[in-house]
Amino acid sequence: MASNIVGRALPSEPPAAASDGVASPSLVDSAEDALHAWLAGGRYRQGDRLPPEHEVAAMLGVSRGTLRSALERLENRGEIIRRQGSGTFVGRVVTPGALGERLERLEPYSSLAARRGLKLTCRDMVVERRPVGSEVAEALGLSPVVRATTISRTLVADASPVAVMFDVVHPNVDMPSDDDLRDRLERGQMVLDVLIAEGVPVTYARTRVMPQLISPRELSGKQLGVDGPTAVLQLEELIYAGRDQRVAYSRDLFAQGGLDVMVVRSLESTGPAPVVARATRSRGRPSSAGSRTRRSG
Repeated sequence: MASNIVGRALPSEPPAAASDGVASPSLVDSAEDALHAWLAGGRYRQGDRLPPEHEVAAMLGVSRGTLRSALERLENRGEIIRRQGSGTFVGRVVTPGALGERLERLEPYSSLAARRGLKLTCRDMVVERRPVGSEVAEALGLSPVVRATTISRTLVADASPVAVMFDVVHPNVDMPSDDDLRDRLERGQMVLDVLIAEGVPVTYARTRVMPQLISPRELSGKQLGVDGPTAVLQLEELIYAGRDQRVAYSRDLFAQGGLDVMVVRSLESTGPAPVVARATRSRGRPSSAGSRTRRSG
């Protein structure tokens, strides 16, 4: 994964020193801690490639040798994987365990249901090829008159309706036959499951979360079985392959209790925190001295 943020490499690295009899951490220790915190922030997922070593070393403000020693420690713990000629990749997930409904993670609802022991099916399914219309056309970068595979259905979990789903797949994406598609969706798969199974290189999605109020008179209200004005959660999502290739659009209405959403937010930057300035402060030197060191060279 490329990074547009490249820091300045420092001309030299001050040696670790002791203050009041307490040994300060070495640069390798500090680099290891900074890298661990960077990966734990959730910016990268398992299997993602990290920026090249020279960029990461510049972000940290350490030499390539120091960086490699820190990376070796992370590799020994399985947090990263280094492949000769390919780069450095995120290994096992280093974040604490949590429910899968975290919005920074792209995962089919079928996987969430499986973890909770729920059986998914669907009803009211309609699969057709029709003009996408102005709203979807804008999302997928198409003309409104272009025909695309459009799917609408009610998602059912253990006999209870939990969501009304509407999906449109970009016409450039090869999909299975309508009968095969219906069979997969009736067995609880999501359109995302189908895209992945068909070899579409899905990379990420942009999701907009909005509250909605529906009534029993609306079609969605009838499908979800509401008996009065009811607040629901709408997730509008655009799925991408590669860097910016739009492959599918979805709009899902979830009944109350149909989806638990967790948002994980952190203050981590796009790169690991520089460690030289931190090491300087840990030795009790005035910040101005650290500034002079950084300007030298």
